[in-house]
Amino acid sequence: MLKLFRRKASKNYHIRGTIRGTSVYESTGTSDRSAAEAIRIKREKEILDQTIFGLKSTVTFPAAVIEYIKGGGERRFLRPLVEHFRDTPLAAIDQRAIDSAARTLYPSASPATLNRQAYTPVCAVLSYAAARGLCEPRRIRRPRQPKGRVRWLTPEEADRLIGAASPHLQPLLIFLFGTGARLGEALKLQWRQVDLDRREVQFLETKNGDSRGVPLHDRVIVALEALPHREGVVFRRPDGQPYVPKRDSGGQIKTAFKGACRRAAIEDCTPHVCRHSWASWTYGGTRDLVALMELGGWRTESMVRRYAHLNVGHRAQTIAALPWPADARPAQSPARQRGRK
Repeated sequence: MLKLFRRKASKNYHIRGTIRGTSVYESTGTSDRSAAEAIRIKREKEILDQTIFGLKSTVTFPAAVIEYIKGGGERRFLRPLVEHFRDTPLAAIDQRAIDSAARTLYPSASPATLNRQAYTPVCAVLSYAAARGLCEPRRIRRPRQPKGRVRWLTPEEADRLIGAASPHLQPLLIFLFGTGARLGEALKLQWRQVDLDRREVQFLETKNGDSRGVPLHDRVIVALEALPHREGVVFRRPDGQPYVPKRDSGGQIKTAFKGACRRAAIEDCTPHVCRHSWASWTYGGTRDLVALMELGGWRTESMVRRYAHLNVGHRAQTIAALPWPADARPAQSPARQRGRK
C-alpha cells in the first residue's frame, strides 16, 4: 500500500510504497494533509487500474496533454479541452466525444474554427499518445469546410489601398505586400531581425514555428528607412506604442484597415489578403512553387499550389497554339443544310 510521509527538508507530503510490484516515491506537491491524502488515494487507484486493465485503459486526457507538451507539442487551444475532458481516459475520447466537446466549447463557431481549436489539438494529442503506446490509434472525421476563395489584389489596387491608409498604417501595409508576412509576424517584428544593409528580414516567431528569411524589396527598404525609430518593435500604433497582442491578430488594425478599404473603394478585403496578393505576385513573376513555399513559410507544395491557379497568363500561348482557326465560322449540321433547300 501507499503511505504519506514528510521529509525533513520539505513542507510537502510525499507518497511512498509498492502496489502489485510497482514502487512509488514521489511528492504530492502540497502541504495540506487532506489534499495529500486525496492524491494518495487517486494515485493508488491509478496503479491498480493500470495493473488490472492495462495502461491504455487508464491514461487520461490531461496526463496525455502533459506528455504531449513535454515532447514539444503546441499548447495553443489545449486549456479549454483539458478543462472539458478533465479525467476522461483516452480510450473514451472517440468521434462522439470530440464532436460533443467542439459543440460545447464553441457553439456558434464556423467549421474552420472548430477544426483549428478543437479537432486539430485533440487529434494531435491522441496521435502523440498512440505513437507511445498510451492509447489505440484512431481516425477522427473533421467538420467539412466550404472551399475557400483566395482573395488577392492587383498591384494597382494595393497602391490605392496604401494611399488611402492612415500615415502610421502605410509602412505596415507596404511591408505586408512586399514580404508576404502574416500580420502577427509583422506586428511582433523587432528591429534586430531587420538588416537594411543586407536587405533582408528574419521572421523568428512564425505560425508553424519555422524561422525564415525574406529579401526586402526596394519599396519596403524605403518605407522602413523612413520610420523614426531603430530599436524595439518595428511597427507601432499612432501613439508610438507597440500593438497589444490579441487572439485575432487582425483586430489590432481592424478599424484603420477597414477605413482604408472604404476610402479606396476595395471590398471583401482583410489584412491577410496582403499575404495572398504577395504570393500571387511572386508566383506570377517566378513560376517557382518551391521558392514561394520557402519564402512564405508554407510546409508543403500543395499549400501554395492554389496560387498557381490564379496566374494563368503564362499559359496563353498554349491556348493560342490550338489547331483552331480564329476566323472560322461554325459549321452547320446536315439537317439544317437540308432545311434550307
